[in-house]
Amino acid sequence: MKIISKTYLLFSIIIAVAVVNLFVLYNAQASVTSESYSIIRAGDLKAKVETIAALSSSIANGNEQDREKLQNEITEFDTVLTAFRSGGQIRGQEITTIPEEITVEYESVRSNWELYKAEALKVQASTVYNQEAMAAMNYILEKNTEMTLATDSLVRDLELLDRNYNRHKEIAAELHETAKTIGQNALLISIGEEEGARENLHIARISFEAGIRKMLQLPLDDLDLASPHIENGILDPVPRENSESLNHLDLLWEAVELRVRILEAESTYSDEFRESFSMLNQQRQSLGESIDMMLDAWNAERLENRDQGQIITQSIIGIDLLVFAIVLFTIRRSLLPIQKITSALSRVKEGIYGERIEYSTNDEIGQLAATFNTMSETIKEKEEEAKRTDIAKDEFLAMITHELKTPLVPIQGYADMLLGGYLGNLTEKQKERISIIKSSSESLLQLISDLLDVQKLELGQLRMKKESADMRDTVEKSIQTLQTQIEEGKIRITNDVQSGVVEHDTYRITQVLTNLLKNSLKAVKPEEGTIRIYSNEVGDHVRVTVEDNGVGIPLERQGKLFTKFYQADASLTREKGGSGLGLSICKGIVEAHGGTIELESATDTGTRVTFSLPKESSSSPVR
Repeated sequence: MKIISKTYLLFSIIIAVAVVNLFVLYNAQASVTSESYSIIRAGDLKAKVETIAALSSSIANGNEQDREKLQNEITEFDTVLTAFRSGGQIRGQEITTIPEEITVEYESVRSNWELYKAEALKVQASTVYNQEAMAAMNYILEKNTEMTLATDSLVRDLELLDRNYNRHKEIAAELHETAKTIGQNALLISIGEEEGARENLHIARISFEAGIRKMLQLPLDDLDLASPHIENGILDPVPRENSESLNHLDLLWEAVELRVRILEAESTYSDEFRESFSMLNQQRQSLGESIDMMLDAWNAERLENRDQGQIITQSIIGIDLLVFAIVLFTIRRSLLPIQKITSALSRVKEGIYGERIEYSTNDEIGQLAATFNTMSETIKEKEEEAKRTDIAKDEFLAMITHELKTPLVPIQGYADMLLGGYLGNLTEKQKERISIIKSSSESLLQLISDLLDVQKLELGQLRMKKESADMRDTVEKSIQTLQTQIEEGKIRITNDVQSGVVEHDTYRITQVLTNLLKNSLKAVKPEEGTIRIYSNEVGDHVRVTVEDNGVGIPLERQGKLFTKFYQADASLTREKGGSGLGLSICKGIVEAHGGTIELESATDTGTRVTFSLPKESSSSPVR
């Protein structure tokens, strides 16, 4: 299958899987949202139960404006219950029908709701208050302030008496506080807080009655003195001139005490209301419990369904992962040859040819792999052919240079003999012509020697005769070789190389230094030029540097300086001579010693060439 077709197929599978996932997830999310909203609405029914009870009681109290609210709440309750069974919408939100598994709990809620609704309607139609108890309560609340003032007047009247009436004073103060307690408990009963208030009201009535009787020297035999823990005893009569407030209080208490007894015995709510409200509370409890049971059952069913949904979701995720794994495997399998081709091309770039890529599929990549294999084999064949050609060329050039060198030696010899007068005297003009012959033959011999050295280096035939020698002596020898040119150009040259034994071929290293010094002599200006040679140690190597203040070399030309036949400045070479082989030979000789060579230069500043050689391991360090 073609890669483009395979790609379309894989993308179609991924899109189909994504669409299925979105469809499943959307439906699952919609179902969960709808079910969650339905359960929330079911939970709201409990709040409506309380609201309906409060509205029924409010209507029974005469608040007719709540009747419409009550009807709305009942209608909404019925609507929600119906939606749970038949489906529908509430407040614009879809309601999920209850599962079949909780039908029993749902029917229990509906049955209890019908009973509760009937009791709520009955409560709103009943009479709430007991008129007699309400009248007694209102009377007590109305007279409580008068009772409080009367007891306060009694306290002030008794303050004028001597210490024989201290007990009277204590009782008067207790009556004042008890009057307040009676009013407070009556007020609690008026707001519906009857629990505990009636018992406290009974105790306060006994306490107040006992206190009045003690002050009036009346018997306490018919009073229940155990509840308020009142001690029986006889007090001295209050003097007539101080008893006016006591007599007024006695008359007032006689009327209030009768109402207190009524309020103790009877509730402020009517029997009809209390009975209906009691039944409403019972039905409210039953309805609340049935709603809770339905919610618990619904949540349990929901959890079970969620577990099943999780299993389905996990299965879908597993299928998705499997599909994506297959897609990734297919893509990787299809693209793996491209990686191999890329790696093979990188090796071709490094000069490694002939590598084959094994790929049997007949698609675009297979065709590309086959083309690459053909190309790689062709390049390998061409490379081997080029190598054979280069070897033959180098061997031929080495032979030619050697053969050219042979006749130049006798030419130089005869020129020296003629100039020396061994074959007769020569005129000045003849000497000048023969000197030109000698100089030209020397230049030609140097060029041939350089060519021969380059070819031997490339063929690996240039032998090095290493020996332990002082590097300073080798440098000094190379300077002496060029002493005539140095003196002619009035160039200042300094040898700062430190003495030290280094294992090297003195002839070849002298050749390196001579080539470097020749380049510096060409670059510096006569009478102004300076050349300095110095050395330093770096680890187990000795670095020798030749530095000048010549014209320098542009940065863009420095990269090819060690390539044979490359000349940084062709005009300077034509003027002062040179073949472009010197630095190439230097590089070959230094590397044959296991060292490196590098160059730094800047225009109009000068050039610095440094080569490093390994020190002799058995020798002392160079100083």
